[in-house]
Amino acid sequence: MDKAVKDKFNTFPIDVRDLLLQIRRMIFKVAEAGHIGQLTETLKWGEISYLIKGGSTVRMGWKPNTPSHIYIYFHCQTTLIKTFKEIYGEELVFEGNRAIVITVNQDIPVVELKHCISLSLRYHHIKDLPLLGV
Repeated sequence: MDKAVKDKFNTFPIDVRDLLLQIRRMIFKVAEAGHIGQLTETLKWGEISYLIKGGSTVRMGWKPNTPSHIYIYFHCQTTLIKTFKEIYGEELVFEGNRAIVITVNQDIPVVELKHCISLSLRYHHIKDLPLLGV
């Protein structure tokens, strides 16, 4: 793990850090299982970010003013969140057209979140397909 990313993880409260690290492992597993390329972990706009060639960036964040939530951000000028809402509108909570909201101390919707991450990491290969090929 890059030192700047590690330092960023260490700024979060323990329960938030544990949840974000769990999602980090999920992102790496999705990238590896999909054989979609080399995943890069970095900071973008001060948030932990994951990039892959041919994909759209996935970012993770937490805000002190909403301490019981973490946010998984997706590029707002893509059709990602619109598609996620179409598929998982009943299962996931969204913030506008840019984030999936996860409540701290509750179970992560693993299947749904993995699928959303996979679609984002493959976005530029599937963006012209109806519902991103789902």
